[in-house]
Amino acid sequence: MGAAHSELMGVILAAGKGTRMRPFSERYPKPILPVLGKPLMAYQLDMLAGLGVRRVVVVIGHLGHEVVRELGDGSRWGVEIRYVEQDETLGIAHAVSRLEPHVDRPFFLFLGDIFFETGDLASMAERLTAGREVKGVLACKRESDLEAIKRNFVVLTGADDRVERVIEKPRHPRTDLKGCGIYLFDLAFFDAVRRTPRTAMRNEYEITDSIQIFIDDGYRVEAADVVKADMNVSYPADLLQLNLLLLARTNQPNLVQAGAQVAASAQLSRCVVLAGATVGDSARLQDCLLFPDAVVPAGRERRRTIYTADTEIRCDEGG
Repeated sequence: MGAAHSELMGVILAAGKGTRMRPFSERYPKPILPVLGKPLMAYQLDMLAGLGVRRVVVVIGHLGHEVVRELGDGSRWGVEIRYVEQDETLGIAHAVSRLEPHVDRPFFLFLGDIFFETGDLASMAERLTAGREVKGVLACKRESDLEAIKRNFVVLTGADDRVERVIEKPRHPRTDLKGCGIYLFDLAFFDAVRRTPRTAMRNEYEITDSIQIFIDDGYRVEAADVVKADMNVSYPADLLQLNLLLLARTNQPNLVQAGAQVAASAQLSRCVVLAGATVGDSARLQDCLLFPDAVVPAGRERRRTIYTADTEIRCDEGG
């Protein structure tokens, strides 16, 4: 894409506590958990850089210093990162409200704890920058899983992909068009964010309420069916499954990073072993993820397990 959309900024929200990811969340913010040896957010930074976006704002909160330490100034991805702190986690719209002093042009907004596989994201940018009246674009996916729709939000459209209504966590979805956590907004969106009330149910400021206010104000928002797959990394088993899914696509039996030590007598099958991890003699591992500095004792047999430097999480037992 080159610099085709350098007139856009990127925003990634990485402030959540990730309580369902315990024990990881006590040490690692979800957006920097390792996916084939790269922090989850790195895949989003690659997407933004590929679109020609050069300036990215990352909203941090829980363990924000770990995010800063992992991502640095963004130069590894060809972007310039600025960090903004969200002192309270009161919902996505609240996080967006903290951005207004730091954003001076239309912006992509990513939720930092989701892994996305997308089609043509550039088509979203073209809708906003082609001189039309479009002021917002929502990345969507045709979702066959009803429960997945209920956990997210649905997008009701009229003619020409124009969004008429968005409904957060619907119990009875009227469409299979699911919103997926990638958005593109004009600066006018901040007027709607500023007027977004807290919800009665979760006592938070919901981004879907901001979007509906924006639409009701008369701004044109469109849906773009550009998401092929999305995985919200909510639980340890999700992180393991995502690593195994991407490992399978590499056509490699295992991924063992340089700097990992695996005993010659150890047996690995579909494992991701990160730099600094150690696997002892005669250990037998299947479908496992080893964090840096993890140690698997000699003779240990495990499947569907995540090892960190100080814990072992069995993902075939409901977690």
